[in-house]
Amino acid sequence: MAFFSFRRPAASPAAPSKTREWANSLLFALVVATLIRWSAVEAYVIPSESMEHSLLVGDYLFVSKLHYGPRTPQTPLQVPLTHQTLPVLNSPSYSDLVQLPTYRLPGFSTVQRNDVVVFHVPHEQQRPADLRTFLIKRCIAVAGDTLAIRNGQVFLNGRPGAVAGQPQASYFLAVAQPNDEVRQALHDQGVVDYTAPDGLPAASTNPATGQLGYFISCPAAVAAYFRRQPYVQTLTVAAPAAALFPDVADFDVSGAASAVLTHWQLDNYGPLPVPKKGQTIVLTPANAAIYYKIVSQYEHNPGITWQGGMMQQNGRPLTRYTIKQDYYFMMGDNRHNSEDSRFWGFVPEDHLVGKAVFVWLSLDPYADFWHKVRWSRLLQPIS
Repeated sequence: MAFFSFRRPAASPAAPSKTREWANSLLFALVVATLIRWSAVEAYVIPSESMEHSLLVGDYLFVSKLHYGPRTPQTPLQVPLTHQTLPVLNSPSYSDLVQLPTYRLPGFSTVQRNDVVVFHVPHEQQRPADLRTFLIKRCIAVAGDTLAIRNGQVFLNGRPGAVAGQPQASYFLAVAQPNDEVRQALHDQGVVDYTAPDGLPAASTNPATGQLGYFISCPAAVAAYFRRQPYVQTLTVAAPAAALFPDVADFDVSGAASAVLTHWQLDNYGPLPVPKKGQTIVLTPANAAIYYKIVSQYEHNPGITWQGGMMQQNGRPLTRYTIKQDYYFMMGDNRHNSEDSRFWGFVPEDHLVGKAVFVWLSLDPYADFWHKVRWSRLLQPIS
């Protein structure tokens, strides 16, 4: 006799609720966006005028991490799609309880002279390296170059360096009488002052000469335009005095080395060799201050101190050192209004984030609603 058993068909699984579907979609989108941001491209906005006239305040950029290769995270405990702080709450978005060694995955190029590069501030030691403040500058010299600046002209390895972008300098434009004609010309030539309510420079007096006029920053072509105008009396370079790298005031450097280094200026700087991986440096009282940050901070050597005008390691003089990674010298295109490698030194290879490739949106902070978008800059490649 055959026996048959009848089983009730298994119930089909319940369809997920709309809330769960939205949560799954949101989670998936968050993971994908995080992976793209880490490995491929990331968006940035220009907040200051240090790269003018090449990049303007209000430019929104895409930065490629594929060019130099993405880095594995050093600080894994952080809220996705944030950097340093949480929006609105303004509290830290990360925990540094776990710190991992970082590695750079292969990229399809290396940093080239004149690349516009996003990187982490190397001397910002209070945060993990991958969460330090972002900066964007132009790479002026790569590892192995010797850089010098003479009267504002960059020289690499003894030869004039190629100029890319639209670098600009600061000037005092002296006029007989500040008036609407001059201000209109400043507006037409794109000369701005982001500290002024209307975005235009205010008339002032040059304390060095007593002349009336305007402190302005502009490219060489705009400076040449103003020199031709009948209302302009003089147009003189106005480079500010500054304490530059290496700041010998922080070291007990004396004699000939101090005399040379303390006379460096924004427009007359160097010569300065840019360190290259594998290069062995003979350290002397004349050059040790140049390499101190590299040896003591960027390459994490223990027991490094400074005594008697020289580096010491574990109490013994350090006279030779082999560089562990490549370094770069970065400058802003707004040469007299940019805090860059002239102020704080080299950028280590492991601090590079990516190459700025194009402007996808540009908003003028001083324009009205109808003229807010700078349409001519949309989708413009960065060079």
